[in-house]
Amino acid sequence: MSSESSRPLVPEAVLARAPKVLLHDHLDGGLRPATVAELAEQTGYQALPTGDPVALGRWFRDAADSGSLVSYLETFAHTCGVMQTEEALVRVAAEAVEDLAADGVVYAEVRYAPELFVERGLSLDAVVEAVQAGFEEGERRVAAAGGRIRVGTLLCAMRQHARALEIAGLAVRYRDAGVVGFDIAGPEDGFPPTRNLDAFEFLRTNNAHFTIHAGEAFGLASIWEAIQHCGAERLGHGVRIVDDIKTDSDGTVHLGRLAAYVRDRRIPLEICPTSNVQTGAASSIGEHPIGLLARLRFRVTVNTDNRLMSGCSMTSEFAALTEAFGFGPADLEWFTINAMKSAFLDFDQRLDIINTVIKPGYAALR
Repeated sequence: MSSESSRPLVPEAVLARAPKVLLHDHLDGGLRPATVAELAEQTGYQALPTGDPVALGRWFRDAADSGSLVSYLETFAHTCGVMQTEEALVRVAAEAVEDLAADGVVYAEVRYAPELFVERGLSLDAVVEAVQAGFEEGERRVAAAGGRIRVGTLLCAMRQHARALEIAGLAVRYRDAGVVGFDIAGPEDGFPPTRNLDAFEFLRTNNAHFTIHAGEAFGLASIWEAIQHCGAERLGHGVRIVDDIKTDSDGTVHLGRLAAYVRDRRIPLEICPTSNVQTGAASSIGEHPIGLLARLRFRVTVNTDNRLMSGCSMTSEFAALTEAFGFGPADLEWFTINAMKSAFLDFDQRLDIINTVIKPGYAALR
């Protein structure tokens, strides 16, 4: 990476001010613990392990530190359980925008699965409209406080269910109302991307954007299917592409055919370091493949995944990476521009944020 990698660690106060772009963040994985507790009381949800916000936040992080994606995903029963009303969805979405802006995020794509919030009778359309209202309210609050953030929505289908085509239609129907793309989420193993091939064909015929969770809990086959069969524009996580990279004892690196294709095509990797350690996709931050992937100039982006479960922010992810790999401001700017280039936003708008927000912001840090 840059020559700045040998310089002292970047102070966290500086990292907090750095403009950031976030492409992989789950709405139901980023609630404030206090909000979870309050919504549980308001909505009559009685399954929380504790009603104390501090203890609850600790419980979510501990429960997520399982080393298993399946166990990690079980924590979402509680956040989804308290998000079954329009009022709750508006509140959670608005608070997410405020929290991201406070973390220095200037553009975010926040994703969620509408099908998970219909247990109390909401329609899919009502879910989408409530979340969009919340995002808009959050943007208004940030602007009123003198901040700046723009949020786009990604609608997820749960890969283990059979509603991907229906959710893809929802994403296309609301793409002029803030929904910028589509994704499939949930357990990878046993549920390959090609199970939802009809949804991806529909999206492509409608010129719609989509990313696919692939290469997190399952390996190269998941990545290959997502790209070559489904046409994924980005890879959600994608960290297991490292399985197609071999390093000799003398340090010489050899890329397999798939890894070379991903790098040559500049397919963005939505890497979530802390989450990857929690789910067992990486053994530690220091041994995370992001160091090698960045050095090889893959289109690497840095993301939070689930801020509640991982107890993380973009600032803390940057801090962990600078400590582990010696990344300097130029490297962090590179990650940020990679993400903005890869956003599901009009080209001229991406370019505007890069030139008027990101580059000046990092220049000021220096």
